[in-house]
Amino acid sequence: MRIRILALIICLSGSTFSLLAQEAYDQNFAPDVPVPEGFRTNRTSYSAVMDILEPSRTEVSAAQLDRLKDVPLEVIFSALGDYRLNYATGFENTQPGQRLVGRALTMRFLPPRPDLTEAALALAAEGNWDRRYYARAAEEAKPGDVVVAELGGSDGHNLFGDMGATGIQLRGAAGVIVDGGMRDYTGLRDERFSNFPILHKFTDPHTTSWLGVEYNAPVRIGGVTVLPGDVVVGDDGGVFFFPPSMVETVLEYADLVADREEFQLQLLEDREYRFRDIYPLSPELQREFENLRN
Repeated sequence: MRIRILALIICLSGSTFSLLAQEAYDQNFAPDVPVPEGFRTNRTSYSAVMDILEPSRTEVSAAQLDRLKDVPLEVIFSALGDYRLNYATGFENTQPGQRLVGRALTMRFLPPRPDLTEAALALAAEGNWDRRYYARAAEEAKPGDVVVAELGGSDGHNLFGDMGATGIQLRGAAGVIVDGGMRDYTGLRDERFSNFPILHKFTDPHTTSWLGVEYNAPVRIGGVTVLPGDVVVGDDGGVFFFPPSMVETVLEYADLVADREEFQLQLLEDREYRFRDIYPLSPELQREFENLRN
């Protein structure tokens, strides 16, 4: 009986294999579309991913960014749902204790080699931009931008020194995040950068040599993906990057948490309930809180 079953399985497997072989997919693909004339001079590097996402990316206002400066990272974590793990750590802050909030202006760098250097110089000439992407940001960054640079992490290279940072600061940018290094350890902690935090992995005296290869396109910072236009909220502990569509959700949740904590603190000071009934709120006190808030 077992032999017959095995023979039947082999027979069916052979039929299935023959059927799959007959219906193999067509492996002849259409050629890539030629690059249109002038396309390479676009100031934003083309990304098929961003081409799909861009229509759904909302604009974040300066007022919303300003409100985010007071929202604890723990509250943001609780509000972000599936984006709560988009959090990068391991940075040193040139302005300890200062919050960095803004919109991501991303750039990606690679170590140099002769042919890549030649291509980068050619593209810069065609597009009329500076091959040094930090210098591009010093000419093109907008108020509220946070320059977010993928630069190899702790084994990478430097983005800039104090002159590059000054140029970006004078454009109205909020600060810089470098998954890599920077120069001028002392200079970038000067009082004139007191409102311009730079989160970085290390400092090193070497001049910048890595080449910018993508500008305002998706990048990797630490172990997370950052998209151009993402909302950036960070401090000494780490940085959240999340879609602009999540901003209002975060702010509404922050208001809820603030109101609830004020209610709980008042209950604690009144000493009419046990701590376990206040934190978290018991069903009875939760209903009372909701009635007060409505």
